[in-house]
Amino acid sequence: MKINDHSLRQLDEAYVTSLDEAALRGLSLRLLADLKEARERLNQNSGNSSRPPSSQAPWDTSSVLESEALKAAREVEEADGEGPEPGEEAPKEEARRAEPAPPSPRRAGKPVGAPGHGRPAPERVDGEALHIALECSGCGQSLSGLTSSAYTGHYEVDLVREAAGWTVRWTRHLWHETGCPCGHLTRAEPPRWQEDGVALGGFRLIGPGLAALIVALALRYRLSRARIREFLADWFGVSLSVGALHAVIEEAGAAVAPVEAELIQAVQASGLLHADETPWPERGVCLWLWVFTAAHVTLYSVSHRGQELVRNLLEGFAGVLMSDGWQAYRWQPRRLRCWAHLKRKAVGLTESFSPEAQTFGGEVLALWKALWEAVQAARDGPPHSLCSEWSERLGAFRTRCETHRDSPHAKIRALAGEFLNAWEAIFAVLDDPRGPLTNNAAERALRHGVIPRRITHGARTERGSRLLALLASVIDTCRQRGHSPWDYPRATFTRRRQGLAVLPLPAAGGE
Repeated sequence: MKINDHSLRQLDEAYVTSLDEAALRGLSLRLLADLKEARERLNQNSGNSSRPPSSQAPWDTSSVLESEALKAAREVEEADGEGPEPGEEAPKEEARRAEPAPPSPRRAGKPVGAPGHGRPAPERVDGEALHIALECSGCGQSLSGLTSSAYTGHYEVDLVREAAGWTVRWTRHLWHETGCPCGHLTRAEPPRWQEDGVALGGFRLIGPGLAALIVALALRYRLSRARIREFLADWFGVSLSVGALHAVIEEAGAAVAPVEAELIQAVQASGLLHADETPWPERGVCLWLWVFTAAHVTLYSVSHRGQELVRNLLEGFAGVLMSDGWQAYRWQPRRLRCWAHLKRKAVGLTESFSPEAQTFGGEVLALWKALWEAVQAARDGPPHSLCSEWSERLGAFRTRCETHRDSPHAKIRALAGEFLNAWEAIFAVLDDPRGPLTNNAAERALRHGVIPRRITHGARTERGSRLLALLASVIDTCRQRGHSPWDYPRATFTRRRQGLAVLPLPAAGGE
């Protein structure tokens, strides 16, 4: 809205006629913009916006059609002679009218006169911040130098870095109203709006520095809301409710949401990308937490385990993808296969009770050890391909895999088929020994999702899953690029509460 309720109450015929042509034209344009926005909000429903169907009035939903249908059915009944005779009432209607009316329920909320609850003023105030409007919301003239007075205010507690270290600072924010010579009274108001159902903007109890610490305790150090509340009260003497802590964490997720497009672009532009996934429960449904990590970016996402997410995310990706054997990655033309997964399966064969399985598992482990040593030696010297010197041994091993493709032992058959189906991806590292042999980078990144999953058993809402994925992506990416992951959320809180756009993620190498 261009004109708030306080300003609109002051607009009357006498004030409008007192304005000159330029001021009147500017006021008319602001009123026109407000009128259009109000009409658009009035016309919103569950069919053209994100409002749920339950928000509509009964006469705007299918209940209208249902009542019309019942009315038509009643008219047909009466026409067929099945309804009550004229002047007579139905027995059910007589019984209903004879019953006494049920007592009205008690009014919701506290009874009149009951004492309320509120946050007491802090014992000390370390500073004041004045917020004064710069121009008249009526005529548009500058209000600089005019007398103003506070009409409301709020307290803000923040964690601020000073010369002696970190300190808790209480600030009193005062919002002023200023009278214009034109007769209009303009109030300074903080920007407020919603994104994805989360309130953003100013007028906050928790400052940016303390908000960044709360995000760190929740996302990085995996403390529950109750433990965070206890920690802040014991160490800083700041008493906050669990609801206030949760609101700050939700605000952090909504504030950094615009950088998700930047993260996706960095993933698509990477030369070598590691990908992995792990189960992630959400409202009793087993989804999957995906991670895509490169040298200077990490992106988490919660979705199903099919190919849809991978295809949408890696559309246009021209680099090399390192992954395990999951089929969702097999469509990628340039792919490396994690040897650690194959090694673990070979170890399982050597521990089997079948002599055939023990023999084949030993062959795979011997090949793994020799290949590992050859790749490490090639990395120490000038870059060169190992394909020619390994062609004979790999040919013999491929013949062994062909022999075991139809083995009666299920695990031998599965491992041999895995080698044959992903042969190029498994041994592509021989062409360029500088490539990785394992997917350890993605598996280490997933630990930050596995540990909270064991503590909280996943998320209860889609917003909770998205919140973890977004904030974990920002935290890990900042760390990879050599920056403190808490300076960026603090700056993001500050800018977004002022109505400014989110800053881009810091560049790699401290640039």
